[in-house]
Amino acid sequence: MLELRPNCECCDIDLPPESPDARICSFECTFCADCVENKLQKKCPNCGGEFVRRPIRPAPALAKYPASAQRVHAPTPTAS
Repeated sequence: MLELRPNCECCDIDLPPESPDARICSFECTFCADCVENKLQKKCPNCGGEFVRRPIRPAPALAKYPASAQRVHAPTPTAS
């Protein structure tokens, strides 16, 4: 089950479970769409993997299986 991490690892913007702007790689590194497009060139800085839109967990399932509250923030320098 996905952790649904609460923030972008790069800019630390909140990404609630229902956010359509959350992007994840296969290791669940979590970033916002803006950072993925404009800072990371669509490539995960942690593992080199591709990003996909994070699925939105339905409300009943979210109540039973809540999103993670653990924030990860490791600002990534802008790629040149």
